[in-house]
This record gives sequence, structure tokens and C-alpha cells, in this order.
Amino acid sequence: MIDPERCSTMSEVREGVDETDRLIADLLGLRFRYMEAAARIKPNREAVRDEARKAEVLRQAKANALAADYPIALAGEIWETLVEASIDYEMDRFEARERG
Repeated sequence: MIDPERCSTMSEVREGVDETDRLIADLLGLRFRYMEAAARIKPNREAVRDEARKAEVLRQAKANALAADYPIALAGEIWETLVEASIDYEMDRFEARERG
């Protein structure tokens, strides 16, 4: 993948964006596999939603955005959506486990 600062054509930019999107998709898949592990490990339904952990993840996402030089507010919005979707996914996996 070409470094963004070295791009000289829109074709190069689009190729970089497409590759970045594939990498993000791979990482999201990995993140959701961790949610499956959490659903397997947590002892009860009440442990699935952990507001203190959610707040910690959102704080870290904003710090990471600052370090990576992209809008902190955007990171907050993205991770709010991601964390809530992760909680829903984990709850579904937890309930499926409980049903046997």
C-alpha cells in the first residue's frame, strides 16, 4: 500500500482507501471474535453490559484518535456505535450459550 503522502493520482488514493477498508474489516472480525470469547467466559447475563468498561474503551478510542491524528469527536461516535453493537452481539452469543 502506498503511503498517502506519496499518492499522486486518485487511483492510488482509492487503492489505499480500499486496502485500508479491508484491513478495518479484518480487525472488526477479530474484535467480534473477542466478543464471542467474552460471552463464553462471563459468568452471567448482567456481566455482559459493563458501563465502566464502556467508558474506558471510549476514552481510549479518543486518545488513540488524537495519537493517530483524526477527529476525536468522530472516534467517539464510531466507538459508541461499535461498543453498543458489540454488547448486542455478545448478549446474543451469551443467550445462545445459555439456551444450549
